[in-house]
Amino acid sequence: MINLQPYENPQYFIYLLLALLPLIIGLYFGKRFKTYEAIVSLAFIFLIFDADKWVQGVTLICYIVYQFLVTFAYQHYRRKTGKGNKTWVFCLAVILAILPVAAVKIWPVVPHKPGLDLGFLGISYLTFKTVQVVMELRDGTIKKVDPVMYVRFLLFFPTISSGPIDRYRRFAKDFDKAPSREDYIKDLGYAVRYLFQGFLYKFLLGWYFGSQLLPYLKLQAITMGKGNFLHLSWWLLGVMYCYSMYLFFDFAGYSLFAVSISYFMGIHTPMNFNKPFAAHNIKEFWNRWHMTLSFWFRDFIFMRFTFFAMKKRLIKNRIRLSHVAYLVNFMVMAVWHGLTWYYIVYGLYHALAIIINDIWLRFKKKHKLVKHTRFTEAVAIFVTFNAVCLSFLIFSGFLNNLWFNVPLGK
Repeated sequence: MINLQPYENPQYFIYLLLALLPLIIGLYFGKRFKTYEAIVSLAFIFLIFDADKWVQGVTLICYIVYQFLVTFAYQHYRRKTGKGNKTWVFCLAVILAILPVAAVKIWPVVPHKPGLDLGFLGISYLTFKTVQVVMELRDGTIKKVDPVMYVRFLLFFPTISSGPIDRYRRFAKDFDKAPSREDYIKDLGYAVRYLFQGFLYKFLLGWYFGSQLLPYLKLQAITMGKGNFLHLSWWLLGVMYCYSMYLFFDFAGYSLFAVSISYFMGIHTPMNFNKPFAAHNIKEFWNRWHMTLSFWFRDFIFMRFTFFAMKKRLIKNRIRLSHVAYLVNFMVMAVWHGLTWYYIVYGLYHALAIIINDIWLRFKKKHKLVKHTRFTEAVAIFVTFNAVCLSFLIFSGFLNNLWFNVPLGK
């Protein structure tokens, strides 16, 4: 059987664009063929989870049923009780929504039979969507979740595996009507541009940095680092910069593909990257890097914790409160990536970096120490870029290989 993983090779795009052609023609003439779109979406999702990945497919179906029960049970409770709903019920709904992905993250550190996995491709990104819907039902920003729209939102196949993370209300607004011909022609222009930019990023630059240059640099770093206790060498800098370039071009390329296909379908999936390596400080970097994830954590972790702590008067000083909130935010993000020491250190690193950056910006503003010039701007970008690349070296897990003699690829 044919098994097609999203955006894995150029052949995938041939099948995909041929399948989308009737939908594109319909949108050009102001009609959205919702039934045909559903058929195409289900077909490509089936091709992701068929053959040897059928267990993941069954798990996906069970997951969707489970999240439907959680979401619509909470919606029913909200509508029944009105303003009298209890906080503990909301917390329970969020915990239940998170439970599957939490089990998947914990599973690798639990003794189990090799090859027995609980998760499936895209479980994290689907969980971000379901938790967002439950939280916005609580806030009242979502008044009612339509079951059909909800399943379309969760199983929107261009973004199902790795995002970008869309919001229910924004998605539903796009899907409810077809764009005007003038607007759709603009969408097609962006779609083609993002598609070719994605090919440049993922299949050329990402391939070169990840498949050609990075293995050589890793081998040299391991070989040349054997002469000292920490296994350090100048080659490690090469690994750091090369992995950072690979990570950006590979993931940004994938995200561009997802946005491109969404635009072909008349859906304005948000962009995920905005020149992150041009950031002047670490906070600005997180406003440019994996933006849909960063903004999700900002809205649903950082802000929620801040409001909770203020309401309960846990920390009276607002500056200290924001620093604790940063720590909570990035540690949750770290655990989401996985329960390994290097992910935890990665999260702690960014939390401390953004706290130090906040302290520095407040100090600089108060004492007016440094004037903004092209030189200071260049220094800020240079320092931020290197700080970020160091964090990506930690994130890569290569130091785990280097220091603990774990074979490459493990």
